[in-house]
Amino acid sequence: MTMQSILEETKIFLKHLGLNEEPFGVYYADTKPEKSYGPKPGVSISRELEDQRQIDMQEVFKTFSCVMGNIWLARKKNAAAYISSKEYGCPGGVFYCSMMKPNLRFIEHYVTTGFEGTPIHGERYLPSPESMRKFLDTVDPPKAQGKYCIFKPLSLFMDGEEPEFIIFFARPEVLTGLFVQTTFTTGEVDSVASPFGAGCTNILAWPLYYKAKGMEKAVLGGFDPSARKYMKADELTFTISLSLYQKMLKALPESMFNVGENWTTVRKKIDRSKKAWGEND
Repeated sequence: MTMQSILEETKIFLKHLGLNEEPFGVYYADTKPEKSYGPKPGVSISRELEDQRQIDMQEVFKTFSCVMGNIWLARKKNAAAYISSKEYGCPGGVFYCSMMKPNLRFIEHYVTTGFEGTPIHGERYLPSPESMRKFLDTVDPPKAQGKYCIFKPLSLFMDGEEPEFIIFFARPEVLTGLFVQTTFTTGEVDSVASPFGAGCTNILAWPLYYKAKGMEKAVLGGFDPSARKYMKADELTFTISLSLYQKMLKALPESMFNVGENWTTVRKKIDRSKKAWGEND
């Protein structure tokens, strides 16, 4: 499918879903879009510098900028968001988006139990640095195929550009449709995964992990408490590889959206939800 046909089919899919907002695509490139949101350049960071005790984390956090926060701005402005190895913003996000390897050991403590004897008590999302290290070693994003990792609405993709993954932002009623269309397309009952991770982990790092293993899985995310401020109330993320998404679009004519009455009932609930949130068309 060409990008033009994907955009046309996406409009049909969104109408079925009752979703007003188009999905984003993510890809790697050596240049960033002119109209885009991302971090300011930060001080140099790496595992090597960390081991040599040459990183001042207070300096690192002076330019802190969350991947999900920049995507939130891009969603509001119909623009792009980006991250790079130099404009990284977050010492975790730069790893999850394949911009730096290996991860800083700092993250293993910051996300778990913190540092004893310091004001950093940790986020307590996992029980120990060891459990966090196991997670990081497992997800282990591959080396990026470009200087920038870029997120932008599908309609902003130019000729010659192609998203690697498609990211939906949706509430549970709409997610019902995305979930079932995934299982209907793949025929697999476990084709939607929801592993632990930061907001950016579940929209990119885990999808990269499953793609590298040749597994067609959508990833449900948005459960990171730190990233919830950059999402609508009750909203989650749903990420699909481009290849799987194309199959889902082709499967629409025979899906529940066009056959049977079950989706009609859900669609009415979606309309009620949109009205409650003041998001009517």
